[in-house]
Amino acid sequence: MTGKPYLTGHYTPVADEITATGLTVEGTLPPELTGRLVRNGHNPKPGVTPTHWFKGSGMVHGVRLRAGRAEWYRNRWVRTPALDGAPYLTEHGPDLTASTAGTHVIEHAGRLLALCEANLPFELTPELETVGAYDFGGRLRTAMTAHPKVDPVTGELHFFGSSPVPPYLTYHVADASGEIVRSFEVPGASAALKHDFGLTRSHVVFVEGNVTFDPAERSGIPYGWNDEQPARIGVMPRTLGGAGRIRWYPVRPGSMLHAANAYEDARGRIVLEGPTVDREGFERSWNWWTGAPGRGSEPSSRSFNRRWVIDPDTGTVDEDTVDDLATEFPTINEDYLGAEHRYQYAVSFPDDDLGGYGIVKYDRTTGERHLRPVGDARLPSEALFVPAAGATREDDGYLLTVVSDLKQDTSRLLVLDASGLDQVAAVHLPRRVTAGVHGSWIPDNGPDADQD
Repeated sequence: MTGKPYLTGHYTPVADEITATGLTVEGTLPPELTGRLVRNGHNPKPGVTPTHWFKGSGMVHGVRLRAGRAEWYRNRWVRTPALDGAPYLTEHGPDLTASTAGTHVIEHAGRLLALCEANLPFELTPELETVGAYDFGGRLRTAMTAHPKVDPVTGELHFFGSSPVPPYLTYHVADASGEIVRSFEVPGASAALKHDFGLTRSHVVFVEGNVTFDPAERSGIPYGWNDEQPARIGVMPRTLGGAGRIRWYPVRPGSMLHAANAYEDARGRIVLEGPTVDREGFERSWNWWTGAPGRGSEPSSRSFNRRWVIDPDTGTVDEDTVDDLATEFPTINEDYLGAEHRYQYAVSFPDDDLGGYGIVKYDRTTGERHLRPVGDARLPSEALFVPAAGATREDDGYLLTVVSDLKQDTSRLLVLDASGLDQVAAVHLPRRVTAGVHGSWIPDNGPDADQD
């Protein structure tokens, strides 16, 4: 036992790869849930103790649903050079293939990509076997954020590469076929951590908080809180040449890891929302992530939803903490990405021994908060929205979340009604799934859908 919090409890790594078929289903799976749920997270190999949670090797877990059946579960390590100990920094500079590949997994243009923001993506097969590093046919020469955005109107993939040294920020756009069609350096960026961003119909929204490059940090993740680093939001037009018109707006101190959404409101203001920590919250989380002494019992302490409203006409920013519930991993109906959304979902965390784990739904029109606890010693994963067949309302659909039970040493894939958070069905998985980070629902489409 190492005593590292990120290797204990819900975060205890699994030691092997398995495949199980014909999973037990409780209730009735909606027929439109035909596809794969794939989720990524940090899971170091047996005998390996990473110096930071983020340094643990990536492992993807997948569940295949089709025609009301749960056909298989499988888990696989993403087989990158780092899995076998290859260093990121070499005598020739950074090795962008030496990735944990453990933060996210997405599908775009028929490719399944495991992501980690300091490296190139890694392509996987539909059965989660590793193909190898993917550089968009040689067009991608920077790292790739773990939080790319697919424009629901154009099908374009928008993403960036960030670096603690110049150029600090490079923006990329791949068309719906997966070909990079634009890449350019974003002026005015700094070495501040840029983990996620916002994409509206007309703008790209970058967030630079008080967490920035710190060469003295010894955990292997060279970032730390710095009061001298200005917190600010950059708003860049999406039009050709928009980088030259980027505008940076100062905001209150904080650090936002994940954006729920961004959009232009009826007055032309840019609205951005996402869980944000203050210095105390960041330091508590950092203590947990690194296993450092000090208070750090939860990885999302003091993570409260914050909203910024940026007025380009006046050059001002109004910002408010929307709720006092500690949450992370915000999600929405992705059909509304870049447009004004009414409903927002997240995972709730206990904070200062108050509350517990659960799935929360926000109604941004009424201000109502609906919390569904998941039970004692149970932890849910990020809740992914899947539209229902024939959906007419924004919340017509389902939330998919993997809930792990420490007491039973088991996990279930829960299917919740997104409108009321009632359980629709549950798939019993053959093992406890390690608490992870992000994932995607990948619906079947095209001629290759039945090949597995």
